[in-house]
Amino acid sequence: MAAEPASAPVVSFGTYVQAALALGLIVALLIGSAWLARKVSGGKGFGQGHMKVIGGVALGPRERIVLLEIGEEWLVVGIVPGQIRTLHRLAKGHGLPGDEVPQPAGAAFSDWLQRVSEKRKHD
Repeated sequence: MAAEPASAPVVSFGTYVQAALALGLIVALLIGSAWLARKVSGGKGFGQGHMKVIGGVALGPRERIVLLEIGEEWLVVGIVPGQIRTLHRLAKGHGLPGDEVPQPAGAAFSDWLQRVSEKRKHD
């Protein structure tokens, strides 16, 4: 008797459909979980809490000054590699005497910061 050649296993079309449906179910569960987590957290992103970045300006490749809103207070924070330091505290919505309130746009914040730093140099 002659030995029959071993045939390669055949994968049917139904197997591909079943795998695609299983993958679709997994993706749908992931998307549904992310949507539910967002609804439960009140629409806020994870880790934000009561802190919001109002604006910022880069002073160099690794140095920044950032305006943060924390509760009812604004903080001007200097950030350099390995160190974060509070530069100034403001009541929410109030600028320094004689200054208008900084707007939450990056260009307006940098203009405000430049005026404040020039005032401090002259004083």
